[in-house]
Amino acid sequence: MTRVCVDVMGSDREPSVLLEGVAAALEADSDLEVLVAGADEFVTPFAAKHDRATALVTTEIITMSEHPANAVRQKKDASIVRAAAAVRAGDADGLFSAGSTGAVLTAATFGVGRIKGVRRPALASALPGPDGRQTVFLDMGANADVKPDALVQFAHMGRAYAQVVLGVADPTVGLLCNGSEETKGSALALEYHAALAEADCHFAGNAEGTDLLAGTFDVIVTDGFTGNVALKSTEGAAKFIVAQIKGAVSSSKRAALGALLLKPALKGMASSLSGDAYGGAVLLGLRAPVVKGHGSTSSEAVKNGTLAVASAVRGKLVDKVADACAITA
Repeated sequence: MTRVCVDVMGSDREPSVLLEGVAAALEADSDLEVLVAGADEFVTPFAAKHDRATALVTTEIITMSEHPANAVRQKKDASIVRAAAAVRAGDADGLFSAGSTGAVLTAATFGVGRIKGVRRPALASALPGPDGRQTVFLDMGANADVKPDALVQFAHMGRAYAQVVLGVADPTVGLLCNGSEETKGSALALEYHAALAEADCHFAGNAEGTDLLAGTFDVIVTDGFTGNVALKSTEGAAKFIVAQIKGAVSSSKRAALGALLLKPALKGMASSLSGDAYGGAVLLGLRAPVVKGHGSTSSEAVKNGTLAVASAVRGKLVDKVADACAITA
């Protein structure tokens, strides 16, 4: 059995929504056990109704508005803090949370612990592309300032993720930049390029913003500041496109009829853009798999995020990342 700890508190959604996702994950995976961390009124009844669920009762919550480091330090009984401690103690093999990004990063980094030799953990996710080809993108916000040697580690960690999760034998790596030419970019970007070119990481050159969803590279790396801006821009564009399509569909009866015929295709497109299919972003570089879901997560995303943690455990993602980072340690 693979046991995943799920923090059901601290997100923008009610704990009941997250518990629906946990229940769906249990139904989908007969070899999955869950340790649900949260308030007694939510987790105890849930554990009583599900054979493979155990309650981890906590009394504190870290909200989205709190300072992450201070809250993690002061609220020792917060659900995310206790969940990370449970993983470190061996009571669970991995962790899923849709709570505050800063709180999850802080609690997981200090609670679960970093792999020996890892300079900075990084947030990574698989972005959709044409013909089902996905691109691992990191860092998506864990580290605003990144030195070249840490970015090289990101490349190795991203390659390990692409191998384990996406099944790519020898992933190519691109550096997010403002042009494909190797002479393009800021002074720091040029340092990144030089470091990646010298590293044994199958570096294939600069990637432009248009490459994020094009499947041009298997892995695209950048610092957390640039990565988060790029990710939010992509999400905003996706929401705009979906809103425009909905507006066009409701403009006339003829458009509505056409939309009815296209409904299956449109539904598939919306699903790929929503991120629910991936569950969230994985925090690479820790001693156990940790997946961070979106604050306004859905039960479907929680289900897939929980299953993603279990899959990472079984695929020995942490061992792969450790082996990859040993090259640069």
